[in-house]
Amino acid sequence: MNRAQNESAAPPGSQPVADPPRVKLWRVFAAGILATLVVAAAYLAGQEPRRRTQAALAEETAVLAVPTVTVVSPAPGKPSGGLLLSAEVKPWLESPIYARASGYLKRYLVDLGDQVDAGQLLAEIETPELAQELERARHELTQGEAALALAKTKADRSTRLVDLEAASKEEYDENQAEVAMKSAMLDAARANVRRLEELQAFARITAPFSGIITARKTDVGDLITAGSARELFRLAQTNKLRVQVSVPQTRALQIAPRQLAELLIPERPNQVFPARVTRTAGAISTDSRTLLTELEVDNSQGELLAGSFGQVKFAEAKGQAPLTLPGNTLLFRAEGPQVGVVQADGKVVLRSVKLGRDFGPTVEILGGVTPQDRVILNPSDALADGASVRVEMPR
Repeated sequence: MNRAQNESAAPPGSQPVADPPRVKLWRVFAAGILATLVVAAAYLAGQEPRRRTQAALAEETAVLAVPTVTVVSPAPGKPSGGLLLSAEVKPWLESPIYARASGYLKRYLVDLGDQVDAGQLLAEIETPELAQELERARHELTQGEAALALAKTKADRSTRLVDLEAASKEEYDENQAEVAMKSAMLDAARANVRRLEELQAFARITAPFSGIITARKTDVGDLITAGSARELFRLAQTNKLRVQVSVPQTRALQIAPRQLAELLIPERPNQVFPARVTRTAGAISTDSRTLLTELEVDNSQGELLAGSFGQVKFAEAKGQAPLTLPGNTLLFRAEGPQVGVVQADGKVVLRSVKLGRDFGPTVEILGGVTPQDRVILNPSDALADGASVRVEMPR
């Protein structure tokens, strides 16, 4: 019978019966267990935020241990629409004119900027010493002619006397040898006269070809010495012009004779002068790694000045545009210029690159990377092969 039945069966007015000791002990034990569970639950509830905080901190530390980088892929440069190169405009023919005869400048008949024809007289040199030598040589020539005539007369006489047996054979041989000697001396005298006459002809300075006088470096009365390095005039033919350009090795195979081009002059910004490739050097210069190329430009109207600076545009030379990268992707080390490329696994590979033209914000890359590569922007100086990075694409 339970406690409730006992209480209902107890007579009215009687005292309730106390719980037995065993029941009390069980109640105390249950209360202790309940308190322990409450304390444990409270402890566990307090530890969970701390565990989460520690896990988040560990995760953040692991993330921060791997540097974050921004990458960019190499992009083709903008097509230039042709090849534009610096050029030097030169005369079709140009020659310094020197003196071949010594003396004093008697007069000059042309001056700076004058147009002359081939064979036209430019100046005259007074050559008194040469004139005296020529006069002496002519007298020697006359003397030689007389001596030869006398020798021939003797030889003819000795021939007749030998036939008559009135002269010896030795005398005849001597006379014949004298004729040969006098004849040789006469030839030498004639050659000397011709030489001096030609030298005297050099006293008249003439133009070797048609052109314009671009320099006069002497004046009346100046002492002229034959064979000296002092030029009297400079003559240039400018109705046609030679234009020389140095084509980089990377574009040399795109240039060929008879190829059309355009000459641009800074002083004439709105004019284009047609040009044509006439010849190339046929070999790359080891000093500049360029191909010397010569073009021909018509200047019959005199619109262009020889010696000018210009630019030649090869419209047909449209090569493949090289790749470009921002300038802040480069690392300059002892191995040369390098870039850091991020692979698919997040590892860094340092690659040496070959640089082309520098455009300021961007630089041409002639080799070392492909358009598919991911190149690190603003790489750290401590960047090394095999380093792990986390890629953040630029926004």
